[in-house]
Amino acid sequence: MATARITAPSSARRNEVIEIRATIAHPMETGFRPGPDGKTLPRNIIRSFTCHYNDTLVFGAELFPAVSAYPYIGFFTVATESGVLRLHWQGDNGFTHTQTVSIEVT
Repeated sequence: MATARITAPSSARRNEVIEIRATIAHPMETGFRPGPDGKTLPRNIIRSFTCHYNDTLVFGAELFPAVSAYPYIGFFTVATESGVLRLHWQGDNGFTHTQTVSIEVT
C-alpha cells in the first residue's frame, strides 16, 4: 500500500505559474540487493509518473532502479482554468496509485 503526499495550491490566478510537489511512500527495491537468504530480492520500483490537468498531460517522467525509496517529484505548470490535477504512479507487479487535487482559477 502506497501513501502519496501532494502539495499544490487550491487557488491561483489565470495564467499564474504554479508549483506541484509530490512524493509517494512505496517499498522500493532495485532488484540488485541480496536478501537475508542471499538470493537477489525481486525488483519493485515505481516506473512512471504522470500529471494530467483537466485531462491534458502537463508532466510525465519515467523512473529507473536508481530512484530513491520515496521518490519526490516537483514541477511547474500554468493555471489556465479551474479543474482537477490527476497524479498517477505506475510500477512493477501491477502497482498503480492515482490521487487528485482540485484547483480554483480566478
